[in-house]
Amino acid sequence: MSQYATFNVGERLFGLDILGVREIIRVFNITSVPRSEAHIRGLINLRGQIVTILDLSVRLGHAPLPVKDSSHIVILKHGANAAQSNGRNQGGTQDLMGLLVDAIGDVVEAEASRAEAPPANLTDAEERFLSGVLKTDAGLLVLLNVQELLSSG
Repeated sequence: MSQYATFNVGERLFGLDILGVREIIRVFNITSVPRSEAHIRGLINLRGQIVTILDLSVRLGHAPLPVKDSSHIVILKHGANAAQSNGRNQGGTQDLMGLLVDAIGDVVEAEASRAEAPPANLTDAEERFLSGVLKTDAGLLVLLNVQELLSSG
């Protein structure tokens, strides 16, 4: 059995393997980055470390998320460059990334081997960033492909 941290973006329930989540925090002081890609919401200072925040809604090809009281940031354990450079940048520290989401759900257990392919009616962006769908007690859980989500382009 695997455990998944769940969260909502719009009406859809998404999940990430709990082992890939460093922490979940409330949204605070996101500093925008001029001329950055549309899905880059900005930067935050998290206990002295700079964290790049991605707007998950925009990354999936939808409108930007309005920040609400229920909004949170899911801080991921692996940075954007983890696959290319073993998680280290030139300064020798890990690049931290976070996902802006509408609301946080529960941690759910599900058998990863029971994941089904994503539905055929997805947009190109959604198809690229989703790895599968699991049926859980909480409903249909859409699994994200974190490596692809954090890659540039």
